[in-house]
Amino acid sequence: MVDKIEIPLGVKVSTDIEYRGPYPSPYRARARWWDPAEKRRRSASDSFSTEDEAKAWLDGLVQQASVGVDPDKANMTLKEYGESVWTLAFRGLEPKTLDPYGLGWRKLVVPSIGHIDVRKQSIGITDRAVHAWIAEGIGKSMVKNALAAVGRVGDQAIRDGLISTNPFRITGWQSAYAKAVAELEDPRALALADYAALKKLSNALVAASADKRYKDRRGYDGWGDVVEFMACTASRIGEVSGVRAADIDLETWIWTLTRQTTPSPGGLQDKRPKSKRARHVPIMPEIRPMVRRRVELAMANGGKMARVFAGPRGGRITTAVLRDATDWDNVVTQLGYEYLRRHDLRHTGLTWMADAGVPLHVLREIAGHGDLATTQRYLHASHDKIHSAGHALQTYLVGPWSQTGPKDPLGGSHP
Repeated sequence: MVDKIEIPLGVKVSTDIEYRGPYPSPYRARARWWDPAEKRRRSASDSFSTEDEAKAWLDGLVQQASVGVDPDKANMTLKEYGESVWTLAFRGLEPKTLDPYGLGWRKLVVPSIGHIDVRKQSIGITDRAVHAWIAEGIGKSMVKNALAAVGRVGDQAIRDGLISTNPFRITGWQSAYAKAVAELEDPRALALADYAALKKLSNALVAASADKRYKDRRGYDGWGDVVEFMACTASRIGEVSGVRAADIDLETWIWTLTRQTTPSPGGLQDKRPKSKRARHVPIMPEIRPMVRRRVELAMANGGKMARVFAGPRGGRITTAVLRDATDWDNVVTQLGYEYLRRHDLRHTGLTWMADAGVPLHVLREIAGHGDLATTQRYLHASHDKIHSAGHALQTYLVGPWSQTGPKDPLGGSHP
């Protein structure tokens, strides 16, 4: 291969491909252009094993001349491209602004969508990433800085001719963040009321499922089982996708959570859970028959390492797949749960456990929270518990100190 070729911006490049016979690399590609600085005609050539490879090489040179971008840069991931144009994209910013932008880029953008090619980015990808940040409790200023940073990188990609519109300039995320703040103030507002409400949702999603074979071929209510398991174990859908038959003990009814399915370079991959350590999750009696059936079916079909929950064709499941396959948005709106996101099923389970009196340190272990403050958000009291507290206070203050009750130990009458 020839050394790196520098072609001036804006020059016209003529190309041709010649077949030179039965050689290991029989296709010779050649490009010619006029160099305005050197005032002479220049050329570059190289040999390739296939005509397609030769054409791709020439197309890269033509693109470099037309947009001033190295052809290798056109195929960069967002992380690679952003780092290569960082100084150019953020020119003119003061350090007090650039520093938080850089933090948002490193902490949020790169881990979420940095592995995706620049030209494959979309508004939908950005929207999902932002909603994931919000669901994880990322601060509003951090989200704002991350979007500002990636927005500037997108603007530079437009100037370089890699994309025609900026997929990182999204709107509406502030309202989603306002809902998340409301969740902190009244977390119960975004949780299903009880198990009956969960079953109602589950049945409606199954009825709306586009792939009816999912139930008939595998012998269970596919998406309904996924939804019920997510809520009753307070887990994320990536963790549900990662569970294997060996992970669930059908004697103790404990799920040892050791992996999750997450987007990665090259597609979906199984990795360690978000907490980076295994955790143990109880399985409530209401879903045990379903879980037993699923585990035994997985064992029979694929052994101990078979997936307990998979898509209609046996693949990994994601929140986007669940949404599209069940017509989630329309179903939850029809049921009056228009606020409900897939992640709120996890919130529902943690809310139920908190109401059931699960101690804080145990709830933190089940949830896999690194920060105790995150777990404390779920220790909000229900109205029934508040009323019970009032009755308990009345009993304490009035009951023991009736007219025939004990006297004040100091000799006086008790108020």
